[in-house]
Amino acid sequence: MPNIRVASEGSVNSQKVKEECVAVVEALNKVVSCYRHLAVSVGGSADSIRLRDELRRTREKAQELALSNRNKLTTALRDKQLSKQERGDLERLWVQFASCFELFHTDMCKVYDLGIAVPLSATNQPAMQTGFSGSTSAIAARALSVQNITYSDSPTNKANLEHKDLEDEILKVDELITDMEMKVNVLRWTVEANANLNDEIETNDASSATLLSVEDREAQESRHCCNGQQLIVSLLLCGVTLIAVTLTSVL
Repeated sequence: MPNIRVASEGSVNSQKVKEECVAVVEALNKVVSCYRHLAVSVGGSADSIRLRDELRRTREKAQELALSNRNKLTTALRDKQLSKQERGDLERLWVQFASCFELFHTDMCKVYDLGIAVPLSATNQPAMQTGFSGSTSAIAARALSVQNITYSDSPTNKANLEHKDLEDEILKVDELITDMEMKVNVLRWTVEANANLNDEIETNDASSATLLSVEDREAQESRHCCNGQQLIVSLLLCGVTLIAVTLTSVL
């Protein structure tokens, strides 16, 4: 009885950890997507100190989520008592998390390069005037899960400080990715997806076949309709011709 109780408690704990990790991975995907959306505006007409501040806040949120999830997944994957199914689920989560975090690292590098190539002016005017402008606060608010974001006046040298801070954060993220690969030996090419690719292909093929059959049926109906219309036009022309010949012979 004690062994059964310990096993059941272990299953409950692993399930709880899995649910927590799933929630964090989904949140990280959301924040990284928002960061990528904001990064597109760097160097454009919507670029400003406010945008750089939104990027910084979103970046900090992503790193916070990544660090928390890294610790949870690392501890869970080191558990020797995990079943094969539980380990497979956690490994899939690990691959999703690592891929998302690497994409975040790539976007950070792009923002850093664009920030150097297109620096902000002292008057906070964008370097490129394309005629398009808009606010990005709503995107950052979604990433930070808050209603409104307020900003204080920033000094003119904040852009230079931001470049230095971003460079340090890129190095930290790079070290975190390396540390993740060292602590947990999960080979991505050995992790199997939980969805069968053949089922998706068969579903797509069935949908394509259904679509083609509908299109063929519509084409046949259209062809029959055209044939009927052509027959009516031919009969009308023949009738007009006969009437014309009859009138000519009478006259």
